Amino acid sequence: MDRQIVKPSILPGFMELLPADQIAFNQMLDTIRTNFERFGFIPLDTPTIEKADVLLAKGGGETEKQVYQFTKGDNDLVLRFDLTVPLARYVAQHFPELAFPFRRYHIGKVFRGERNQKGRFREFYQCDIDIIGANKLSLINDAEIPSIIYATFKGLGFDSFTIRINNRKLLNGFFDSLNIEDRSGVLRTIDKLDKIGTEAVIEELQKLGVSGAAVDRILDFIGIKGSNEAILTSLQKLAIPNPLFNEGLEELAQVIHYIKCFNVPEGNLAIDLTIARGLDYYTGTIYETILNNYPGIGSVCSGGRYDNLAGYYTKQQLPGVGISIGLTRLFYQIQEAKIIELNQASTLAQVLIVPMNTDIEASIAVANRLREAGIVAELYFEETKLDKKISYANKLGIPFVIFLGEDELQSGLLSLKEMATGEQSRMDVEGIIAKIKS
Repeated sequence: MDRQIVKPSILPGFMELLPADQIAFNQMLDTIRTNFERFGFIPLDTPTIEKADVLLAKGGGETEKQVYQFTKGDNDLVLRFDLTVPLARYVAQHFPELAFPFRRYHIGKVFRGERNQKGRFREFYQCDIDIIGANKLSLINDAEIPSIIYATFKGLGFDSFTIRINNRKLLNGFFDSLNIEDRSGVLRTIDKLDKIGTEAVIEELQKLGVSGAAVDRILDFIGIKGSNEAILTSLQKLAIPNPLFNEGLEELAQVIHYIKCFNVPEGNLAIDLTIARGLDYYTGTIYETILNNYPGIGSVCSGGRYDNLAGYYTKQQLPGVGISIGLTRLFYQIQEAKIIELNQASTLAQVLIVPMNTDIEASIAVANRLREAGIVAELYFEETKLDKKISYANKLGIPFVIFLGEDELQSGLLSLKEMATGEQSRMDVEGIIAKIKS
C-alpha cells in the first residue's frame, strides 16, 4: 500500500523564510540586540506559555480577544500575546531579587489570533526595552529612550526617520480644560488621524459628544507645527490654567532638553501633538518612529511612560518607560518596499573547502585552522563532479573556494578561487586567512 503524501504547508499569518532572508532577519535581530546591550540593558526571556489566570489578570480588551488559549490536563494556558504583561508578572514575582531601576530587553515571539491580512502576523518577533523603577523613575530615562531608538535604526541602515514625541499629561490636561469627559475615546480617535484623515476624525469626535467649538480647539491644538522649540513656545503661549497640562508641558520641555544631550540630531526628532498612543496605560511621554519616505508603513517603533507596570500583581508602585519594535512586520515591510539592501547570501560560510582526493584529514585540518582564525568555513564531502561543487558554492553565495588535491598537499600551497572574479591563486593557509580577512 502506497503511503499517502501530505502536501506541505503552514498556517496563514506565520512567517517562514528561505535561508538568505533568514540570515538577513537574524542580522537585523543581532543589530537590535547589540544596540540594546550597548545601553546597559539586561537580557530577559519569559515562558512562551503562561497561566491564563495570571497573564489575563487585567481582563477584556481587543488584544486579549485574540489570545491563543488552551487547556492541558487541569491547566488553563495561554500563549503570550506581548512582552509587557510577562514583564509585569516577572518584576512582581522577583521584585526582592532585582536591582532598580531594572533595565531589561526582551526579544522573542508573541502570538495573536488576528484576522489574516497582508503584512499582519499571528506569530511575530517583538524587540522590547523597558526601564522599571521602584516607586519613582527619573524623567531623564524618557530622554535616553530616543537615543536608543536613534542608535538602533542607524545601525539597521536607516537614515531618514523621525522619532515623534508627545506627552499624555499634556493631552489629558488640554481635554480637561475643554471639559471633555471621554478622554480615552478622544485620544484613540486622534491617534487614528494619519489612517482615517481629518474629516473622519471630526465625525468620530462629534459622535463622542464633543461640541463643535471643542472640536475646533482640538484641531487647532494638534495642528501646532514648527521646530521643537517653536512648538514648546506656542504651547506656553496658550496659558492653559490646568495643572496636568502644565506638568505635561514641563516634562516635554525637560525631555527634549536632555535628548539633545544624548546627541540625537534635531532632524530625527519632532514633537508631534497628534501622537496619542491608543493604549490607556501610557501616562506621560509617548513615542512613535516613522520612516520618512514610507509613511504608509506606520510606526516602526513605539512606546512611552506608564505609572504602574504591575498593578494587577503587586501593591508595589512600579513606574516605567519603554519601547517595542515589531521586527517581523518591519522585516516584511522592508522586503516589500525594498527600503534598504538586505543580505543576499544563502549561507554564512566565507569559504568552501573541496577535497580533491581521499585525504579528507588534510582538508579537515585546514578547516580547523580557518575556524580558529575566526573564518566561517564549510567542508564539501560529497563525491560528485567538480562543476557541481562549484555550482553549490555559487548557489549559496560562498565568496571563496579552496581546492585541496595531491599537488596542494605536496607543495603546501592551496588553490584559492575568488568566486566573484574567477581569479585563482596558490598560497599557504596563513596567506588565505590574511586574504579572506582583508
